[in-house]
Amino acid sequence: MHVELDEPKCVASGQCVLVAPEVFDQREEDGIAFVIDENPAGDTLDAVREAVAICPAAAIRLAAR
Repeated sequence: MHVELDEPKCVASGQCVLVAPEVFDQREEDGIAFVIDENPAGDTLDAVREAVAICPAAAIRLAAR
């Protein structure tokens, strides 16, 4: 699976970073999230699924590769 983040939709809540810090981080200047591991596996993938579910802006999605 491939992680996609729509940065313009991101509201900088940081929920994704809290549940999947191996996959997401936030820019210091504005808090907007970005992806640091686009192809997570195993337990990390489960954390990304949780991030997708709790993102208040619906800015994250998983896509098949």
